Amino acid sequence: MQHDIRTLEEQRDEFKQSKFLATPIAGLIAWTAVLISGLFFSDIITVWVLFIATGSIVYLGMGISKLTGENFLDKNKPKNTFDKLFFYTVAQAVLVYAIAIPFFMENYTSLPLTVGILTGLMWLPFSWIIDHWVGIFHSVVRTFSVLLLWYLFPEGRFIFIPLVIVLIYIITIFVLTRRLKDIKKEL
Repeated sequence: MQHDIRTLEEQRDEFKQSKFLATPIAGLIAWTAVLISGLFFSDIITVWVLFIATGSIVYLGMGISKLTGENFLDKNKPKNTFDKLFFYTVAQAVLVYAIAIPFFMENYTSLPLTVGILTGLMWLPFSWIIDHWVGIFHSVVRTFSVLLLWYLFPEGRFIFIPLVIVLIYIITIFVLTRRLKDIKKEL
């Protein structure tokens, strides 16, 4: 059995070279589905769409990662501690449904607020891992925007909150694409 002799810093540098596009593209698709449902269907249908779409982001991201060249499930690439940490942040985002569901049971319109904020928190540790501000931007702007919109548009919570999350994902994907171009220039 061969042991990995790469330092954590070397593994982090290696991890930072990735595109990181699959997961935000998956989030963009999921929240766009919620937005479309909010625009055209009843709140009851949109609740189901929100649960299913956001709960599927991780699986959708795995599929998209094959198209972006990230291939999360590639067994041939060397093990990296930061891949594992990233998947823990994804698991954290899934576990927050334990907070969202009880609030949903009390007030179904809390769902875009709780899921919108809680699942976006994974971007904070991600920002540290890749040593870039984009995750902080995503998490902080998303949290304050979702909270503000939840209060400002009580009748449009299933429209305005998904809309702002979609816009934040678009900005995030753009920034991640620019980041990747900057990394390639440095090499």
